[in-house]
Amino acid sequence: MRFFILAVIACGVAAGPAFAHSEGGLAGGFSGGFLHPLFGLDHVVAMVAVGLWGAFLGAPAIFLLPIVFPLVMALGGILGILGIPLPGVEIGIAASAVVLGLMVALAAKPRLAIAAVLVGLFAIFHGYAHGAELPDGADAVAYSLGFVIATGLLHLAGIAFGLLAQWPSGRFAVRAAGSAIAITGLVFLGRLI
Repeated sequence: MRFFILAVIACGVAAGPAFAHSEGGLAGGFSGGFLHPLFGLDHVVAMVAVGLWGAFLGAPAIFLLPIVFPLVMALGGILGILGIPLPGVEIGIAASAVVLGLMVALAAKPRLAIAAVLVGLFAIFHGYAHGAELPDGADAVAYSLGFVIATGLLHLAGIAFGLLAQWPSGRFAVRAAGSAIAITGLVFLGRLI
């Protein structure tokens, strides 16, 4: 477990902010959209945190939060594709890792509606980043489908790990993962400010 935490922190320190937000030459179809969130540690940790938090909160959050995020993210993606200005996108993405990681680390259990609104708010920033970086001439539907599916898979990874919270030592591991995510988000935020 200590190795996992150190590895996550090391990745956060070594990575530059928003690797997924560079013009890395990814194809503009389904595969480009699918790979986009996977190449940015800032996206990965936040999306895994959604699954972790949902699993930590239990039913119905375990189902609702990972559905809210991609649905609202798709709306944010449309805003990005349309070029509608949204200030502070990178800060919102970094803050999502900090806040969602802290929710897990602190075992926060707000009302379901509050958790869903918080997750949805951050999803707008993630979606906007994906949509705004849609490569020229790309198939917007295929690209969007790719990034929504990749996001869902990252949520499932978080849920799978988050289910360890059913046991006392697993609960510690999940909260430690939340701490590592929050620290990673702080590193990204520090590089942006």
